[in-house]
Amino acid sequence: MTDLDARIQDAEACLLDELRRQRRDLRDAGESPDGGTLGQKVADTVAATIGSWPFIIVQSILMAGWVTLNVIAWIQHWDPYPFILLNLALSFQAAYAGPFILMSQNRQQDIDRRKLESDYLVNVKAELEIELLHQKLDALKEQELADLARAVRNLSELLEARRA
Repeated sequence: MTDLDARIQDAEACLLDELRRQRRDLRDAGESPDGGTLGQKVADTVAATIGSWPFIIVQSILMAGWVTLNVIAWIQHWDPYPFILLNLALSFQAAYAGPFILMSQNRQQDIDRRKLESDYLVNVKAELEIELLHQKLDALKEQELADLARAVRNLSELLEARRA
């Protein structure tokens, strides 16, 4: 083994030890990417609610009811035909829903990035562990071949001794 190979193995062993330590620390800390501040949780809840079928169905029913009551109302139209008040309410809702959705998406992007980094570190650790196992298997194989060669040499010497 060359000096370069020895340095590479030492660096890999250090990296492997560091990865094991980081994994142990994360596990001990019980760190989970799903936690968050109150604002982040509110943004996630609002985005999940707005992006659901029940919300769309309820909003569609309310809009249809609003339009129907204003079109067929016999006595008082509180929002006559171009439905300006309804348009204002929907614009107000969209103005607030957009930032909530963007905050939720940014949070999900951060969670995904952390998961990808963790997956990468796990893959690096697995690769180093596999290389370590290969090295151990190679060492065992070399030892076995050396033992077999020694046994063949001993048998050959015994045969030679019997022939003589």
